[in-house]
Amino acid sequence: MAPLVAPSARLVRRLGERSRVPMWLPWPLPHGWVVGAMVHAGDDATGVRAAGVAISGPNPLGGPADLVLVSEEQGVGLGAGLAGLDGPDPGTAVQGEPSAKVLVHNRAVPLWFVDGPADRAVYAGHWGGTWLWAVLSPSTAGVLLLEDVEVVDLRDLGHEADLLPYGTPPPWLSRGYDL
Repeated sequence: MAPLVAPSARLVRRLGERSRVPMWLPWPLPHGWVVGAMVHAGDDATGVRAAGVAISGPNPLGGPADLVLVSEEQGVGLGAGLAGLDGPDPGTAVQGEPSAKVLVHNRAVPLWFVDGPADRAVYAGHWGGTWLWAVLSPSTAGVLLLEDVEVVDLRDLGHEADLLPYGTPPPWLSRGYDL
């Protein structure tokens, strides 16, 4: 994983140019939420093979909350690392009935609950041949996925990405939590 850096419109453009995977963002951005971090994995030769966008805002159950949406190629392990799991993927969690969903281009993408550390809620699914992870902290923030959450590829926002509210990285993420 590349070092965690504070987000900016310039960073979003630079990562977007090198990314082989979507850079998921809830859209419209929930009221009171800010983009707090961008995480990615890859190198100059292969480009960005995993990208995560962290947003922070009010937890519906009280206090602050963070949501990190990760898209990654198979076997990279960025989402699993943020989820606090051993190994590069969610393992056998992605089977049976899904627990949540997000909407991509008005299409429901099923997400399965992934059992991990008690301090966060983790969901994983597939979209377009890549893993799609949702890591929420604290675990009570998982209620955010009870309603339909529409996500867009941040690279597709164009000039709107310049106008996003940018903040600081979530404390647990900036500590390098389980990475």
